[in-house]
Amino acid sequence: MNEIDIAELEVRFPLIKDLRTYKEVTWENPNYRNEVTADLGMADIEDAEKRLQRFAPFIEKVFPDSRESGGIIESPLLSVEKMKQNLSDTLGIKMTGELLLKCDSHLPISGSIKARGGIYEVLKHAEDLALQHGLITEHDHYEAFASEPFRHFFSQYSIAVGSTGNLGLSIGIMAAVLGFEVYVHMSADAKQWKKDLLRYKGANVIEHVGDFSEAVAQGRAQAERNDTMYFVDDEDSKHLFLGYAVAALRLKKQLDLKGMTIDREHPLFVYLPCGVGGGPGGVTFGLKKVFGEHVHCFFAESVHSPCMLLGLMTGLDDNISVQDIGLDNDTAADGLAVGRPSGLVARAIKYAVSGIHTVSDDRLFALLYQLAEHENLYLEPSALAGFSGYIHLQENHSYIRKQELKHDQHNATHIVWATGGSMVPESEMKEYYLKGKQIYEDVLKK
Repeated sequence: MNEIDIAELEVRFPLIKDLRTYKEVTWENPNYRNEVTADLGMADIEDAEKRLQRFAPFIEKVFPDSRESGGIIESPLLSVEKMKQNLSDTLGIKMTGELLLKCDSHLPISGSIKARGGIYEVLKHAEDLALQHGLITEHDHYEAFASEPFRHFFSQYSIAVGSTGNLGLSIGIMAAVLGFEVYVHMSADAKQWKKDLLRYKGANVIEHVGDFSEAVAQGRAQAERNDTMYFVDDEDSKHLFLGYAVAALRLKKQLDLKGMTIDREHPLFVYLPCGVGGGPGGVTFGLKKVFGEHVHCFFAESVHSPCMLLGLMTGLDDNISVQDIGLDNDTAADGLAVGRPSGLVARAIKYAVSGIHTVSDDRLFALLYQLAEHENLYLEPSALAGFSGYIHLQENHSYIRKQELKHDQHNATHIVWATGGSMVPESEMKEYYLKGKQIYEDVLKK
């Protein structure tokens, strides 16, 4: 589709009018059914999990904060009942079901959901090179990847990635530790502290005045000019996708340990912040493979950057951007500042995602303050987006009625996926907190 007729699209999809005025909206997927169309299956997820297990001794050796978990990169699943009660009091709604927070904000190494996909793809590439050159077999002890001969070998190769921040952190930190020369192309909205941290860890940071798509394009172009450079493509990588999908296997174990059943009478609702779509798409893919029809996944996007909503609703996938409908893609939630969705992800989860919600920056900051105040948990703004989905489902029962789940809501489990925040500098987090406090108090006064 060379030229997009926005007027025609508005007639077919009236919700676009609200998107164009930066309103918070909800889109329920009219094509929803329990189907993932990716050319991947449970065997691929299990293979990815085994690879991460093989690398656990290496990770445990080089990253001290992973030793308690034996080199397994995983995050806590916490009950946030105080937050649930505060939301109930603030909104005047009785919140049903159990509310949990999946704290990918506190994942070891890079403190965000990107530690799953980004680190996995770097490890996959390193393993492929080592196997091809006879440095190791899958039956050897992978602590060897921390040795000087391996670092010298990987120094002959380089890795590039385009990022708004968190993916760049995960790629840059892991690639540099292994010995790769790494180039992180950062979009204009990337936070300065993330650029500074990457440089401190040994990555080459290349800054661009454009948005995420330009950073990705520049990284891809650099890799195409260098035979020894590997490009991590956030827009089109099945390896990133599978790294995220492993989270579903881990979540199943955590729910089992809590004695929580997921079935027809005990449905699971998961709310995932969405940028280009790789993280939430991969997690959704995994969850559908593990829990099937009993899990319902909702994405949350900034009102400035509803790229996946726009792509799925119109059926244009990555052939339309938020800029095409006049949006600025300018949000304080840097992890969500993506104008065009991943085509790979859009096609994979177009039937599996239950719906998408958009959320304003002001609401993100207010939620940030509420969570910090009531649960002593501090997240970056984009990581609060999932709460908007939980709030909507409590306020509006349209989806619940359509799926005939009304009588099961007291037995439901709701998981908000916290995608980043633990590495935010204290001074910056304090600014977030105070801004959120002011917004929250201003709303209460109205």
